[in-house]
Amino acid sequence: MSTPETAPETVPVLEVRDLEVGYRTEGQLRTVLHGVSFTIGAGERLAVVGESGSGKSTTAAAVLGLLPGSGQVTGGSVAFRGEDVTRPSSARLLRLRGREIGLVPQDPMSNLNPVLRVGRQISETLVAHGVATGAAAQQRAVELMGEAGIPDAARRARQYPHEFSGGMRQRVLIAIALACNPQLLVADEPTSALDVTVQRQILDHLETLRAAHGTSLMLITHDLGLAADRADRVIVMSKGAIVETGPTAQILRDPQHEYTRRLVEAAPSVSSARARASLRTQARAAGPDAAHEGTAGEPRTDVLLEAVGLTKRYRLRGQRGQEVLAVDGVSFDVARGTTTAVVGESGSGKTTVAQLVLGLERPTEGEVRIDGEVVETARGARRRAIRRAMQPVFQDPYASLDPTYSIEHVVDEPLRVARVGDRASRRRRVGELLDQVALPGSVAQRRPSELSGGQRQRVAIARALALEPRLVVCDEAVSALDVLVQEQTLTLLSDLQDRLGLTYLFITHDLAVVRQIADDVLVMQRGRVVERGSVDDVFAAPATDYTRSLLDAIPGAEFFAEQAV
Repeated sequence: MSTPETAPETVPVLEVRDLEVGYRTEGQLRTVLHGVSFTIGAGERLAVVGESGSGKSTTAAAVLGLLPGSGQVTGGSVAFRGEDVTRPSSARLLRLRGREIGLVPQDPMSNLNPVLRVGRQISETLVAHGVATGAAAQQRAVELMGEAGIPDAARRARQYPHEFSGGMRQRVLIAIALACNPQLLVADEPTSALDVTVQRQILDHLETLRAAHGTSLMLITHDLGLAADRADRVIVMSKGAIVETGPTAQILRDPQHEYTRRLVEAAPSVSSARARASLRTQARAAGPDAAHEGTAGEPRTDVLLEAVGLTKRYRLRGQRGQEVLAVDGVSFDVARGTTTAVVGESGSGKTTVAQLVLGLERPTEGEVRIDGEVVETARGARRRAIRRAMQPVFQDPYASLDPTYSIEHVVDEPLRVARVGDRASRRRRVGELLDQVALPGSVAQRRPSELSGGQRQRVAIARALALEPRLVVCDEAVSALDVLVQEQTLTLLSDLQDRLGLTYLFITHDLAVVRQIADDVLVMQRGRVVERGSVDDVFAAPATDYTRSLLDAIPGAEFFAEQAV
């Protein structure tokens, strides 16, 4: 068999054949990958797509020798440039990972050592693989940071990860992954936590660096728009097996497998979502429910939420007199029974606005009103009533539920805190809430760890509805979910709005999702609202360059727009 040094150019960079992976639990082997086969050629970009649990990340882990716990390759083979690396020795594995195969992991917030300076973490990679040592390694680390698009790299190399934004941390991880000029780069959901403009910048830099070195790319993603923009070929995985493979444009334009068709239909593209959103808005305006109508069938325009001149300043620790202006004079209102989305890049102030509305932060200036009543000045029973009228649904369904509680305990906690009913009535209410979010009553006695991500987010929604709120604030409530679960969650939120007359303030960086769920939109930049209006108007004719840049940065926007014509 050819060695990496003598392998001819016709040999694929990566060749996976009939790969099977299993996990051993309680003496039983559970197979999770079933005969996975594919190749990646020199300089080729392959996207591996599928919903959570489809096996795409397990495939990448098997290639890298990073299967967790009791995971093991039980069949098939992995060949890197013609060399069988299915079960490499420890020494070979150490050289393979980092030097020949680079990894860009998913979460930029948790994959850097918080106690080491960023430059050192890059230089350690160079030292470990014998690329450079000492001052040369430190200088090369600074150069790599600059190549990854980090400004003032020499100064920033001396900083710690907590001093970097999410996008800048991801650039550091890319610098580490490409430090040794690997022949293959595995990127596992590399931009899922980033807003669209930062995502585009990261991917552009990654593509520039990849093309310069002729590196092959294995992109793990649930975002079909990302695959459309950034991959030459795609493989679609479901339940641990490949169900379809081929050139990206061919697969996305003419999917043959039912599962692939479901993925494409569920992708929240700007164009395809427009029709669904318009139909939903028309149905709400024309529906017979008086709670959603005014006189002569006209939609009600009475205001539930008002924000008036909201300003929030934060003092910088250790810097006397220094402040950060996070929100600057933001005013808007939300009509009862409608959805207003707040969008913008990371750091634009949108999450701070949500915290101000919920009363989790006090405004430096301005006020929030619910049904005309100022939240800050309400006291006693009135304040408690206002608190009950507003409930949040947070981004991460894994972190927002206490893992030690049963689902029943999680959902009825607001009822207990508010001293609503007795134990029997609360149990009945939990059953009603689970039914509202389309979960079987049997999950009540289970723990969050026993549920999927989509089920956990449904539990979080059920908890938010426990006190019958009028306003639900969704802070990136679907950004951590794959496209199928995301579509299900958005449909659920829309159905609940129609049935219960809910009003939503929807914080998100995903403009395609805005198109699907919202009636009105506020675009924020550097703490200010730079554009507002109906979703139809803002998306059809954005008034600012900033809004246009957000729309242009949506992955796959051009591809799916062509599909909708």
